[in-house]
Amino acid sequence: MNCKIIGDKCPDMPWEERPANCDRPLWRYSKNPIITKNAVPKCNSIFNSAVIPFGDGFAGVFRCDNDRRQMRIHAGFSKDALNWEIEPEPLTFASSPAGLNFEYAYDPRVCKIDDDYIITWCNGYESYPTIGIAKTRDFKKFDQLENAFLPFNRNGVMFPRKINGMYAMLSRPSDNGHTPFGDIFISYSPDLKFWGGHRLVMKTDMPWESTKIGAGPIPIETSEGWLLIYHGVLTSCSGYVYHFGAALLDLDDPSKVIARGQRYLLAPETPYERYGDVPNVCFPCATLCDSETGRLAVYYGCADTVTGVAFGYVDDIISYIKNN
Repeated sequence: MNCKIIGDKCPDMPWEERPANCDRPLWRYSKNPIITKNAVPKCNSIFNSAVIPFGDGFAGVFRCDNDRRQMRIHAGFSKDALNWEIEPEPLTFASSPAGLNFEYAYDPRVCKIDDDYIITWCNGYESYPTIGIAKTRDFKKFDQLENAFLPFNRNGVMFPRKINGMYAMLSRPSDNGHTPFGDIFISYSPDLKFWGGHRLVMKTDMPWESTKIGAGPIPIETSEGWLLIYHGVLTSCSGYVYHFGAALLDLDDPSKVIARGQRYLLAPETPYERYGDVPNVCFPCATLCDSETGRLAVYYGCADTVTGVAFGYVDDIISYIKNN
């Protein structure tokens, strides 16, 4: 590897070698989709979910829309990060701040900071979307914290360590609809309760991301900077098209963009990405990364219906950003 990945080894993460006919930095798992609605009873779809190494295997928080079309998040566990046992009942909280109602939840992310696993998601508060936060240490007992921001906001993505002594989160301030606009901002907190220091990180740019952008998986710390995989949306004649791309952010001040790829990493091509409840969607929410080999697995929602995974190398993605 040319760059150093600052993080833990993950030798048991899923992996499949690059197909002979693939010339892009990411390639799809040949057995996609890995999670369908059959993983949970009375479920309509499972997508836009987060996974992380945990114990001698893996844990995750999954977006599971039920057959009432209610948006809920469920915890789950796996030995190989491909075959998942997802709890049949939605995640509940052992404690919550007074007056903070909980109406719906979708598009979770999860990261580990010190001994806590921090979950963020789009949280319904008085019918408005904003960013919910919770802590757990075992993915069985969850404690809800205060919402991070005022409505309207989505795509709250924590950094996996404090920066200059502060927790840091990316987000996308937006509207109360399907969000026909949006840029990525960063905010800081001393305690996961009070947030400030809001700064713009990136605006929409290339045509494939010209409508809106949003942070995806937890950023990966490397010697070259924070590797951020994000989604970008194009408005086509037949509706939105969700791709994902990548950028490098400064390690000490992530509001500074070091490099940003002008070409997308992955776009909807396969039937499970192009046909579903929301056609033409590739929506990245989580990565597994092995610091020793540089291998990367990206978990992403497909057509708002199922969950897929794509593989690549961190070095290749960083080179792709710099060369494009």
